[in-house]
Amino acid sequence: MKTRYACVALGMTLFCAGVAHAQRVHVLIITGLSGEPQYRARFNDAAATLADTARLRWGVADSSLIVLGEDPAQDPKHIQARSTKEEVGQAFVRLSRRVAPGDIVLVFLNGHGAGEGPNSRVNLPGPDPTAAEFAAWISGFARQTVVFVNAASGSGDFARVLAGRGRIIVAATKTGIERNETVFAGPFVRGLTSSEADADKDGRVSVYEAFDYAKKEVGRLYEVDNKLLTEHAVLSDTALARTVAFGARSGNADPRVVALVAERQELESQVAALRARKATTDSTTYEHELERLLLLVAEKTQAIRAAGAKP
Repeated sequence: MKTRYACVALGMTLFCAGVAHAQRVHVLIITGLSGEPQYRARFNDAAATLADTARLRWGVADSSLIVLGEDPAQDPKHIQARSTKEEVGQAFVRLSRRVAPGDIVLVFLNGHGAGEGPNSRVNLPGPDPTAAEFAAWISGFARQTVVFVNAASGSGDFARVLAGRGRIIVAATKTGIERNETVFAGPFVRGLTSSEADADKDGRVSVYEAFDYAKKEVGRLYEVDNKLLTEHAVLSDTALARTVAFGARSGNADPRVVALVAERQELESQVAALRARKATTDSTTYEHELERLLLLVAEKTQAIRAAGAKP
C-alpha cells in the first residue's frame, strides 16, 4: 500500500504546477487606518507591491484586482476606493461575479487589529467589520480556493473563525492576545512577489513558501533589533498551502480543464480534512479512505492532462 501511496503522491506533485495554469487569480487588497505616517507608508508599500505583481506578473485582470485603502489620495495609482465596511462588502460581491469554479481568490488584509474571537477586527474607516462578517463574505466562494491573509496585530482569532474546506488562512499572530504592531506583512509580500521564497526554484511561489519565508524573516528582524518576538504567524492548512502557487500567467481557459480542476480541488480538500481527522479515525478505515481519495485525485490529474493542460 505504501508503494501505491508513493506513486499517487508523485503524480500529484508532478502535476501541481499544471493545475495552477488552469486557474484564474482574483485579488482583493484591504488596508486599514494607519494612525501614524510610518505605518501609512508600510501599509501602502505592501499593498502597492502586491497589486503591481498581481497585474504585471500574475496576469490578474484589472476587473479582478481591487485595492481599498485608508485614503485614495495617498496612492491614487493603486487605491481605488476607501476601505470602508460597505466598500469591502461590495468588493466581495464584485469578485463573486467574476469567479469560476477552481479559481483562486486572494484576500490580503493589513492594518491595526484586535482579537476577540468572532468579533476580532481590523480598524477601517468607519465601522469595523468583524471576523465573523469576513467569514460570511468568503462563504460565497465555496467552489474556489480562498487564500485569506490577515497581516494585522491581534489577528490570530481570524484563523479559527475563517478556517474551512478549500481555504488557506494566514494570520500574523498566533492569538488575539499578541496585540503589538506586527512586521509580518512586509516579509510575506516580499516572499510572495519575488524569488526569495521560491525554495524549490520552480519559478512559482506557493502560499506555504511565502509563509515559511516570512516567518523566518520576522524572527530574524526581531533578533537584529534585539527584541523579544511578540508575533507568531499561523497557517490553517499546510497541505493545501503547498499546492496553491502564484507566478506565471494562466494560459488555459478550457472549460473542461476548469471543471476538472475544481473537481480535483474538492478531492484534495477531502484529503486534507481526512488527514485532520486521523487521530480520531480507525486506522484501517483511514488508510482505505486515504488511498481511495488519492487514487481519485490521480485520475483527475490524468484527465486534466488528457484535456490538454500542461505542467
